[in-house]
Amino acid sequence: MGNDKRFDLIVIGGGTGGNGVSRMAAQAGWKVASIDSLPFGGTCALRGCDPKKMLIAVTEGVEWARNLEGKGLEARTSVNWPGMIAFKRTFTDAMPRRIEGGLEKAGVTVLHGETRFTGRDKIEVNGEPLSARHFHIATGARPMTLNIPGEELLSTSTDFLELAERPDRVVFVGGGFIAMEFAHISKRAGAREVTVLEMMKRPLNNFDPDLVEILSEATADLGIDLRTEAKVLKVEKNDAGFAVTYQTPKGTQTVRCDLVVHATGRVPNIDHLNLEAAGVEYSRKGIKVSPFLRTTNPAIFAAGDCADSGPNLTPISAYEGRIAGKNLLAGKDERAVNYPPIPSVVFTLPQVASVGLSEAAARDKGLDFDTHFGNTAGWYSSLRVGARYSGYKILVDKGTGKILGAHLIGPGAEEQINLFAMAMAAGLDANRIKGLIFAYPSFASDIGSMI
Repeated sequence: MGNDKRFDLIVIGGGTGGNGVSRMAAQAGWKVASIDSLPFGGTCALRGCDPKKMLIAVTEGVEWARNLEGKGLEARTSVNWPGMIAFKRTFTDAMPRRIEGGLEKAGVTVLHGETRFTGRDKIEVNGEPLSARHFHIATGARPMTLNIPGEELLSTSTDFLELAERPDRVVFVGGGFIAMEFAHISKRAGAREVTVLEMMKRPLNNFDPDLVEILSEATADLGIDLRTEAKVLKVEKNDAGFAVTYQTPKGTQTVRCDLVVHATGRVPNIDHLNLEAAGVEYSRKGIKVSPFLRTTNPAIFAAGDCADSGPNLTPISAYEGRIAGKNLLAGKDERAVNYPPIPSVVFTLPQVASVGLSEAAARDKGLDFDTHFGNTAGWYSSLRVGARYSGYKILVDKGTGKILGAHLIGPGAEEQINLFAMAMAAGLDANRIKGLIFAYPSFASDIGSMI
């Protein structure tokens, strides 16, 4: 880096919400630095979505064998945990160097270290001062603080993805994406006791309750102990492992295990940035940004999970990064965020997927709509793969025939939901969707029968 420590743009965060901005600015001739305290790649590529789904891919083999037992497939399946983690690392180990190399090739100065603002246009990286005309913050999220005794004993989702051996008894604190997905992975990988402790009345509170009920049945059938209205009070450790004490409407209970995983949700990873020094306002929801992703300091932008903008999903951080980058290069607020229908998927087996409005949200808006709800365990697509838990709920506006929301569970849900998102973004009504011809037999060909 030499003695020249002044940049046109400094990007804080080497994940999805930041790397695209770095490349855009560098390719435009700006002098750019990108900084991360961890290996470049961000949560999704290294500690979240991608490695998680590689583990799920292995456990899918177990699910296929289980579902097709007695149907002609003769297979004895088991998961070799160290082998599965090694498989995951074939992707994650190569990513940081690949990403850093791409940034450097684009002309970006790549730096590692903890970053904090010391002024409106100044930061320190490991105590070294740097300055820039503009900053872009994309530091993502971190596990939320629980403020319970023994919290330091909890493992994180990052720790789980690096486990050298599979624990025999594991407890997940929380009932969201991480808890449900990792619980399914653990049980199919051979864990004897898997417990999920969710403080609400049901897990996955943001997904359709009727489909979550189907998933809960599938989860219990798999052998996972899903306990709701269970608020964790403390975690203790002794020679026999861990003891997790939790409160229920029926009183205080304790479950013992070999590993306790923090899975209660994540919060913006901004505490260390000293944003006050930069004149950047924030709340517990994240850095305050305008529709153009500009913060209260006009020279600083923010995107992704650290901002109080869209849903905390990887494609959203990438989308917001593009908007922020274009406005940075334009030198003015030229493009505002305009989110299309955003699908999301819980990669349990069966998968649960959603896009658009829930029934409750549609009613709150006073919309007049039809609800198409059905169990598809008896449909050909489910019978073909031995899937016992599958269904759908589609909300169709009575006046226009437009799809207001789509909610799915079962094999193929992760791709069916993308087709619903495309149809909703294109403004296709139910009749036009019914008129489409899909390859048959396929999961997509079921869509017309759902509406």
